Amino acid sequence: MVSVRREVHHVVALEQSEPAEAVAQATAAIRSGFAGTVLFDRFQPWLPQQHNAPFAWAVAGAIGQQSQGSIAVSAAPGYRMHPAVAAQAIVTLAALQPGRHRLLLSAGDAIDEHVVGGYWPEVHERTERLFEAAEIIRKLFSASVKDRDTRHSGSHFRLETARLWTMPHEVPKIQVWAGGPVTARRSGRVADGMIVHAAAPDRIAVLLAAHRDGMREAGKAESVKTVHVQLSWAHTDHAAIQNALSDWPMAGLRFPRGDIRSPFDVAQLARSVTADDICARIPVSSDPDVHRAHLQTFLDMGFDTIHVHNVGRNQAEWIDIASRDILPKLVS
Repeated sequence: MVSVRREVHHVVALEQSEPAEAVAQATAAIRSGFAGTVLFDRFQPWLPQQHNAPFAWAVAGAIGQQSQGSIAVSAAPGYRMHPAVAAQAIVTLAALQPGRHRLLLSAGDAIDEHVVGGYWPEVHERTERLFEAAEIIRKLFSASVKDRDTRHSGSHFRLETARLWTMPHEVPKIQVWAGGPVTARRSGRVADGMIVHAAAPDRIAVLLAAHRDGMREAGKAESVKTVHVQLSWAHTDHAAIQNALSDWPMAGLRFPRGDIRSPFDVAQLARSVTADDICARIPVSSDPDVHRAHLQTFLDMGFDTIHVHNVGRNQAEWIDIASRDILPKLVS
């Protein structure tokens, strides 16, 4: 049975941080009241001016050594990293820091995964690869805790006789990113939980219902349901919108960016993003209560975990205001 807790986690945008800065930021957030930190396994930043893309797995290990909170790594196994290697990476972290790690599996973005030179597939194939990767990782976990080997021969991946020789006593939970009802339902069947991007309540309700359908089909009683929320807070409304426009204009793009291959292309496309585009998609305000109310809606909808990404570089100020005026006032 999956243990479910209502928690708020701080997203460290590695695109915006040097490795040591990312570790310090995550540690400060956890010490200030966030339940944990979230990292994305990226190879390139979204924008050239972000100027960073450290190896998330190494940063996660360093954060674990300097903090006591939980750590989630979002990755897209099957391109730069075979699913078996992603499984080895997460169980190694879990062996070093027991009970603290989650693996978030996504279909990936071309900006990161095309760099190894392979064919970048269409959305349907990326989805199939995502769930096959999840199957391989689950197989490895199940076999390895019993000191057994496993194999896999599928449509996209092969795994010869293998096991994970380093295994923690508590196997890390696997959550799958869901962008629509089909993937939400499949995540309910095959994973320990689902993670979605914040969206309009009616769309979120559809995803949650589909996920519950998948759980029922698999005979599951519990699942970890997570929402990824982006916002822009600063000491003034003007600074909040300027932070979003300069540091994370991708939030205002009106189309998916999963097929874009270069940070320079993203920067060119982002030139058309306006303040109205940003404000139509994420909360932008200097008022902490605006952000508290926004986060509260997701707890009220039944999410167990909220990942919060303040898109500006004002992370120290954000952590301070969140710990004082937002986190203590959320009702779970």
